[in-house]
Amino acid sequence: MRDAASERAIGAVLLRDVAEDDLSVFFENQLDPVANHMAAFTSVDPSDRAAFDALWEKILASDAIPVKTILYEGRVVGSVLSFEQFGEREVSYWIGREYWGRGIATRALAEFLDVVTERPLFARAAKDNVASLRVLEKCGFAIAGEDKGYANARGEEVEEFVLRLDADA
Repeated sequence: MRDAASERAIGAVLLRDVAEDDLSVFFENQLDPVANHMAAFTSVDPSDRAAFDALWEKILASDAIPVKTILYEGRVVGSVLSFEQFGEREVSYWIGREYWGRGIATRALAEFLDVVTERPLFARAAKDNVASLRVLEKCGFAIAGEDKGYANARGEEVEEFVLRLDADA
């Protein structure tokens, strides 16, 4: 368990329910072309605010999609959520690029795994998204397979790893 001094040293990462004001930060995060390239599997047009709002309205209205806002040192920096895809429960997260490399995604996902306790749990990451693969591995996910699909952000088919978190991880 961390004490207050170590929490300040590494920066406080907290999860909370999504507030309407958070959506503007989420939208700005998805406009970043570098982040889109890394994520690969994004919306067709990340700049389409109406489509973004419609998607988030569905997400927030669904009891089947646990979703949390990620706070770092009191600032909204991203989101983490879980959803059903291909008959399996998956997790996904997005952190603003200015917060990459600080361990925020790892700490947020680790905390979120206490919220979503269903196992096995899956995640996907483009094979060249080394940072996201590392986050998932630090949280106990292991590569369980491979897939490929059309990635809107890259305009081409992209290979990805499918990762799995089991109950004993």
